[in-house]
Amino acid sequence: MADIVKRPYRSEARAASAAATRARIRETAVRLFVERGYVATTMRGVARAAGVGERTLYDAFPTKAALFGHVLGVATVGDEEPVRVADRPEITATREEPDPRSAIARLVAYSAALLERAGDLIMVSVEAAGADPDMRAAADAGARATHQVHLALTEHLHRRGALRDGMDPVTAADILYALGSPHLHQLLRRHRGWTVEQYRTWLENACARELLG
Repeated sequence: MADIVKRPYRSEARAASAAATRARIRETAVRLFVERGYVATTMRGVARAAGVGERTLYDAFPTKAALFGHVLGVATVGDEEPVRVADRPEITATREEPDPRSAIARLVAYSAALLERAGDLIMVSVEAAGADPDMRAAADAGARATHQVHLALTEHLHRRGALRDGMDPVTAADILYALGSPHLHQLLRRHRGWTVEQYRTWLENACARELLG
């Protein structure tokens, strides 16, 4: 009977320990990928820096691409829930917002927060795309998904008659895609030292100025 009582506790303790190890691996991998780049970061280096055995690391992530995909995915959405950006409540709300300027403000707020979490990692995948097919695939998939989020909003704005005269939803989505790119975020936030508020305000105003009639 004592074993039956203790078993749930042991299971919870193991789960908590595994989650803590996974989080430590993730935090270490993010730091190394950003500091060293994708190619120069090794699984052995991640395991050593995270204080775990290589077997433990490979049991959780069979390849470096799988590890990078995990850390980028968690950074992108902010948690480990299997819900893509397009289906997040903050994004679906942009397509239900009746006021065009507020819809853009909602998208910009979410995008700015996403790039604060994941922008550096996204740039790692972009920079490694020419040398690694896995990174090329990751960068291309991310780009397509981002454009689809923008297109969903611009189609909503088009249906409401909010876009500038002569502007179609695809062109409007292209403009959002360019203005909100991780490249521009990197330039303004990391290279030029803009604050988050400066960046968010500029992006909201620029998007509204370019898109709205």
